Amino acid sequence: MKALNILKYVFTVIGAGMLFGAYALYSSTSSFVDRAVETEGVVVDLILSRSSDSRAYYPVVVFQDSNGREVEFQSNSGSNPASYSRGERISVLYETSAPESARINGFFSLWGGAIIVGGLGLVFGLIGSGMILVGVVKGRSKSRLQKNGVEVPASFQSVERNTGLVVNGRSPFQVVCQWQHPQTGEVHIFRSDNIWFDPTDYIKHDTLPVLVDESNLKKYWVDTSFLPKMAG
Repeated sequence: MKALNILKYVFTVIGAGMLFGAYALYSSTSSFVDRAVETEGVVVDLILSRSSDSRAYYPVVVFQDSNGREVEFQSNSGSNPASYSRGERISVLYETSAPESARINGFFSLWGGAIIVGGLGLVFGLIGSGMILVGVVKGRSKSRLQKNGVEVPASFQSVERNTGLVVNGRSPFQVVCQWQHPQTGEVHIFRSDNIWFDPTDYIKHDTLPVLVDESNLKKYWVDTSFLPKMAG
């Protein structure tokens, strides 16, 4: 449980950091484009870069700067299959003060880094903030039920694993109980919050208290406060 609580804040911080990094990359590229001079270059080579599970071709480009000096650079973005071929003429952007830092004038070559980092940051941020938001909503719902809910005696049925959640290869337990509405005769199934130890041996009674919202029985809280606290 502690690992899960830490994880949601770690994801949020990582997401925020990556979004900040994406914005910094975007700003840097925008400034570069504003200062840069456009010219024509030629792809003279394709450098193959291999990793354990992928490969990419990085174009090497030669162009002449405003002083007539020949400049060669390797693009910082690669692809598979290669986006360019040897001998292909392409548009190049460079700063007159630092022509060696030239870039290919292509959408992904210029903006790909910001898009990838921003996309990953958005994913991490949404997961982390979503986990935090769910916890806040559940906490408020529990507080409202403790204050205004109606207690009903639900029959203990079983203890089950919540396989929809896995942390460090483990899934938490949930206490399952049921209650039949005395007026409608409908049977309602209630599941407790996640419990990170097997509570079976600590359940000594056939019924468990459940707080319900009479106007919406889908809002409930199984009272498991009788269970021992898990050691830190």
